[in-house]
Amino acid sequence: MDVTIRKIQRREYPLLDIFLYEAIFVPEGIEPPPKTIIASPELQVYVEDFGKSRHDWGLVAEIDSRIVGAVWTRIMNDYGHIDDETPSLAISLYKEYRGFGIGTAMMKEILTLLKSHGYSRVSLSVQKANYAAKMYLKIGFETVRENEEEYIMVYYL
Repeated sequence: MDVTIRKIQRREYPLLDIFLYEAIFVPEGIEPPPKTIIASPELQVYVEDFGKSRHDWGLVAEIDSRIVGAVWTRIMNDYGHIDDETPSLAISLYKEYRGFGIGTAMMKEILTLLKSHGYSRVSLSVQKANYAAKMYLKIGFETVRENEEEYIMVYYL
């Protein structure tokens, strides 16, 4: 599988809506929420007006000219919010492309990009039952807070 990871282009920003929906963790045996859920204010913070802030950074994974995943960050008051200096991260892959190391490769690229732009850390929120939590730990994220359902994790750049 030949994967290219590159900066997201302005004309591709609308794809973030699709990948935001794909990023919603749905436990086994649970019915996925309707796609309209991404219109909720707590989810729109991830994508609304993306690209208008100097703190908006995004990459996509492409296979055979098809975008199959995205990772993006922005400073926002989301579930993984730490402070107003730390970007929060979102990542998503279409299900059929998970488990091949693409997500890990995208994470490493975005971390390198953020470090090169002077950020000292990045945060995220992940549900405890989500298999991706183990990937984040393996990459080097640390749990800084948790509640009953999720971990708030930070990676120090």
